[in-house]
Amino acid sequence: MLLPPLSTIPPEVVSLDDYEALARERVEESAWAYLSGGAADELTLRENRAAFERLKLSPRILRDLSGANTRLELFGRTYAHPIFVAPTAFHRLFHPEGERATVLGASAMEACMTVSSSSGELLEDLAKQGTVPPWFQLYVQWDRGFTAELVKRLEGAGYGALVVTVDAPLNGVRNREQRASFRLPPGIEAVNLCGAKLMPPADRVFGSELLETSLSWKDLAWLKSLSSLPVILKGVLHPEDARIAVAEGVSGIVVSNHGGRTLDTVPAAIEVLPRVAEAVAGQTPILLDGGIRRGTDILKALALGASAVMVGRPVLHGLAAAGATGVAHVLKILRTELEIAMALTGRPTLSSIDRSVIFE
Repeated sequence: MLLPPLSTIPPEVVSLDDYEALARERVEESAWAYLSGGAADELTLRENRAAFERLKLSPRILRDLSGANTRLELFGRTYAHPIFVAPTAFHRLFHPEGERATVLGASAMEACMTVSSSSGELLEDLAKQGTVPPWFQLYVQWDRGFTAELVKRLEGAGYGALVVTVDAPLNGVRNREQRASFRLPPGIEAVNLCGAKLMPPADRVFGSELLETSLSWKDLAWLKSLSSLPVILKGVLHPEDARIAVAEGVSGIVVSNHGGRTLDTVPAAIEVLPRVAEAVAGQTPILLDGGIRRGTDILKALALGASAVMVGRPVLHGLAAAGATGVAHVLKILRTELEIAMALTGRPTLSSIDRSVIFE
């Protein structure tokens, strides 16, 4: 029997792992497989956590911590902290108020949320909910005309950036989802994609229209021409792809393996971050997602070259457990842990964080 969302947070809930346990009691079995599962044998899914755990921090003592803060400038805006909400789909699978509750919880913690293309709520409505201008995660549709109209809509609604997912021209082989026979229940759909021409079904991968019409580097100039919004490529793992992205004039990149959900046995995002940062050489901001569960993880990502991080599954755990309040508490835990980790490693500001934070 599934438990209802909590109306108050028990005092013993003090970590993101606690929220995962609460969410598990409240999410239907096949939806949990969709949320928690990864590609194939889920080696990359597990490695995203294991790679963070292998990294050690180097504490410092008696450092001047006056004026400590977590503010950062990114794409022409000031953010209170470097903890962003990653794009995730179909929030009403996990709470009746769906993305509306997630936006409210994120806003309470001054966190920028990236709304998924597969949101169950209209993008215009979500833009009005929060106090921090959201970003929008764009899956470029094979119907390019529909994509252009979608970009106009979100620019008009006040979104702050286009986060273009580039690492999933097709879904990975998600065996856990398959075994659970996951299907979207009635009443939940990607409402912002309604009206797009659907790709004809195919019984193969190579030779299908899906691959023939997938996004490529030659489409990037067209995409950038659609609006004045910053274009951020999400799903970069190879240093050479990062170099090409910079040469093509993107505004930023997100180092990500899609939460281990597309291609299994690729390295953890945090493991490739230093190589990508070296290739980019400060020419464009880098964000990272995948495996973050502690404020110390965020500090490690910042030390290895990220300007900010994105958090996905833990936000949905908070949503499932306690709606907007749970989302806000998850982000509050991470921000508090980050500030403590910064203080104990002698780093009062984000600009003071460098690779020497990592024990090597």
